[in-house]
Amino acid sequence: MERKAEIRRTTGETDILLTLNLDGSGKAQIDTGIGFFDHMLDAFARHGFFDLTVQVKGDLHVDGHHTIEDTGIVLGQAIREAAGDKKGIRRYGSFALPMDETLVLCALDLGGRAYFASDLAFTVDKIGDFETEMVQEFFLAVANNAAMNLHFKMLEGHNNHHIAEAAFKAFAKSLDTAVSFDPRISDVLSTKGSL
Repeated sequence: MERKAEIRRTTGETDILLTLNLDGSGKAQIDTGIGFFDHMLDAFARHGFFDLTVQVKGDLHVDGHHTIEDTGIVLGQAIREAAGDKKGIRRYGSFALPMDETLVLCALDLGGRAYFASDLAFTVDKIGDFETEMVQEFFLAVANNAAMNLHFKMLEGHNNHHIAEAAFKAFAKSLDTAVSFDPRISDVLSTKGSL
């Protein structure tokens, strides 16, 4: 069974085509028009072993907000679709990712209820053309559209590039664990019988 999704979303602000394979090898083709965001999505794919293509035409003459948030919406939808009925998966995942002076913890639950919490703290407005406040907006959109419970804790860190990159990589590692199969789980990991 291939766990893949292809999502197209077109609005007056963005036109996005995204494909996701949860059982990939970390191949990525990313073009959002925002260099640092491309770098983060490439890191997500590579460190989660997901195959990911993202093509975005956004209203970058305004700013990057719509491009980044809408990509989060579409990625969340793709995760939810690709995960399917979630039978046999671990459901939960967490990872504490070190990157030089930075240590970021990500924990998530694919239990079907959306929640997002984060204490990631940035001290600059932008990394390249990427507005740092959009890290929170991106992951909030992912969590809401994947019906995922998603938490970030910044345990250490002061370099803004490292903080953002550690968050994306920790998310990748956590999601990789959550969608992986456990032979001990024959149905879904829930007393309710569905996720």
